[in-house]
Amino acid sequence: MGEIEGSYRVLQTPGTRLGAQFNAGISTLEPGQSLSGNMVSGSKSHGRGLQIRVQGLDDSQEFFDIDVSCTLSIPSPLCIYTALSLQFVTHLEVSCLIVWLEPTKPIMKQVRRPANTLFRLSVKFFPPDPGQLQEEYTRYLFSLQMKRDLMEGRLICTENTGALLASHLVQSEIGDYDDIADRDFLRMNKLLPYQEKVQERIMELHRRHLGQTPAESDFQILEIARKLEMYGVRFHPAADREGTKINLAVAHMGLQVFQGHTKINTFNWSKIRKLSFKRKRFLIKLHPEVHGPHQDTLEFMMASRDECKIFWKICVEYHSFFRLFDQPQPKSKAILFTRGSSFRYRYKKILTTERTYLKDLEVITVWFRSAVIKDNAMPEGLMTLLFSNIDPIYEFHRGFLKELDQRLALWEGRSNAHVKGDYQRIGDVMLRNMCALKEFTSYLQKHDEVLTELEKATKRLKKLETVYKEFELQKVCYLPLNTFLLKPIQRLMHYKLILERLCKHYSPAHRDHDDCKEALKEVAEIATQLQSSLIRLENFQKLTELQRDLIGIENLTAPGREFIREGCLFKLTKKGLQQRMFFLFSDMLLYTSKGVTATNQFKVHGQLPLYGMIIEESENEWSVPHCFTIYSAQRTIVVAASSKVEMGKWIEDLNMAIDLAKKSQEKSRSSDEVSLEQESEDDMNSSRTSLEKQTHHRANTTMHVCWHRNTSVSMSDHSLAVENQLSGYLLRKFKNSNGWQKLWVVFTNFCLFFYKTHQDDFPLASLPLLGYTVSTPEESDSIHKEYVFKLQFKSHVYFFRAESEYTFERWMEVIKSAASTTGRMSLLIPKGGPMEINGN
Repeated sequence: MGEIEGSYRVLQTPGTRLGAQFNAGISTLEPGQSLSGNMVSGSKSHGRGLQIRVQGLDDSQEFFDIDVSCTLSIPSPLCIYTALSLQFVTHLEVSCLIVWLEPTKPIMKQVRRPANTLFRLSVKFFPPDPGQLQEEYTRYLFSLQMKRDLMEGRLICTENTGALLASHLVQSEIGDYDDIADRDFLRMNKLLPYQEKVQERIMELHRRHLGQTPAESDFQILEIARKLEMYGVRFHPAADREGTKINLAVAHMGLQVFQGHTKINTFNWSKIRKLSFKRKRFLIKLHPEVHGPHQDTLEFMMASRDECKIFWKICVEYHSFFRLFDQPQPKSKAILFTRGSSFRYRYKKILTTERTYLKDLEVITVWFRSAVIKDNAMPEGLMTLLFSNIDPIYEFHRGFLKELDQRLALWEGRSNAHVKGDYQRIGDVMLRNMCALKEFTSYLQKHDEVLTELEKATKRLKKLETVYKEFELQKVCYLPLNTFLLKPIQRLMHYKLILERLCKHYSPAHRDHDDCKEALKEVAEIATQLQSSLIRLENFQKLTELQRDLIGIENLTAPGREFIREGCLFKLTKKGLQQRMFFLFSDMLLYTSKGVTATNQFKVHGQLPLYGMIIEESENEWSVPHCFTIYSAQRTIVVAASSKVEMGKWIEDLNMAIDLAKKSQEKSRSSDEVSLEQESEDDMNSSRTSLEKQTHHRANTTMHVCWHRNTSVSMSDHSLAVENQLSGYLLRKFKNSNGWQKLWVVFTNFCLFFYKTHQDDFPLASLPLLGYTVSTPEESDSIHKEYVFKLQFKSHVYFFRAESEYTFERWMEVIKSAASTTGRMSLLIPKGGPMEINGN
């Protein structure tokens, strides 16, 4: 008897298991289609009849009467149900092959004896983010595929991760934890090959999922599974030219090569010029720029021509499915740039920033949770404190985003177009959700405790500290980890600003005005309660970030200490001007240098107490531009800023901090300035590496950017940057390139982060904006497009194109808040050569 896996159609009617809110994510049905109506075409017998047996993803089997000429054709090649298909086993002389049933050919022409063949429903195409599938029933089917892959040993993972996946499967099937029910279910159902070994761990994890709906369990299963290296991987055995046994696989991004279960290479679709096969040889022809003109074809040997053809065919189908699926639908210019549509773009702003915000929460709720559970690195008490506070907030915003998605779909006529006019508004959605958000105030008030306890635990527990540091090096953690814990309170402030703009935009007679005004009142009340907490948390977060990046200073997070400014100044030494990084706090001034270390840390060279300090401009005395002298109790140093504006900022903040230190009765004096070591010319030269060449993941922190751009940032600048976060699609063009590339762009922490789509988990690249100027293109730039702005730092030039006047103005506004418009000096050399003075 033959065997199959998969089907182009859902072969059973969805039941009432669904329970989540509407999700207007990736559409899986054509207009007018329903899940129950999508059965195998030709299921009613006309003429000669045939009965086939199909095994579903839940392992149930059903018989279907079909016509012998029946096909599995579907209305649209982009319908997501093409991700599900039917496989069967064909018997060859020396082996058996699993073959996908083709949707356009009659079944009788593909299967010799279909009546004796078991067809299995399986997932054929694995999207990178299955949680974005719209229909909850479709996500349920994908979670069943993960269940099958776990049990069959395809979805390889650690025992801890396997137990976590199994715990969500148990929650999905039987609901909340019950000791007896859990044991009965696990006795009757095999979820893991090693289930008995980890049964107690499964039950322990299941206990933590209290109140989680089946739909939420499915989502968690997919979120965990998609991050595993073996997610969706189907091996096709082969050998390379040297005869080494390898496995080939195809995924959404391209072809993968494995040795055993270890991935050793990936060839993205963009790098592949042609795929072909000749008898048993499978050939990958690459673009010349990938491996050079003399090594542009890779060859792999498979067991037979049939196996080679089957793999070639699935590669072609994968390429067609995902490359076509990624193509943006053409939009008419009239719709994009119609006059009077500025409000619609204001509403998109809410939607796009909410998407980014939810992705930021997932860094904690999904990625960091998975890391600490995998290594069992976090004490249960801290786990409960952290995730019992962040999870409810995450779930609330998931629902809010779904509602925003749904409203935009109605607005644009993609759903229920006949009632379009009733849905071109946003105030009712905002009011409803801002009122609901008040229920989460108690969770937000605990973030202070969460941040403090997490910091204490990382200092106390070596294993947690290691996991924490390793996690911060992952691409998904594109900001310091504890920054993400501040996002929920910061998001409240964003809602307040967004609603303030909406209220200004509306006339009092507009039907949305009253709802928006009431929503603003609700969120302003919560924001007022949490404002002081946010200021305290942002200061604590900054101090802990600096503590990790500075060598030679302990207890930087001492009570009462506040961060004021960080930036680059040039210190006058006996060897001339030496670049130094300065950090101003409410009680002291630190200066550091950046040495050659793999960790990109800065070494503290001096520590000056503010009490009794005096600042004096001294350009004339030393003949150094933008120079001022710092007199402390025991030491005197001369420093130069990169511009007059920078010098003014430092002097203003230093004098303010000195006055505050004098008025406060805390005279906690650090002894004298600490000279930790003699500086050499090599130290200065070794630190002059370009920002673009930094390989350490945390090289884009403001500290490192200030160092490379010779500028500074204050705490008030940080606060302003938090208010001006923005995200959305832009077209990017380099100075000497011809084409425009569409990217999802996120602006946060003085930096632009670039993604291919809003669904991506980590950025492709980033562009720190400190030191850049923003303007509109000049005539010499030869840019003949609307809504284009230009970013420039020295010889680095980028052009970005927005889709409307409103989005163009918003991007210009937020980027100006981060990019400096003052000029920078290329060299800081004293007149008459280097001046020798005492000190280092």
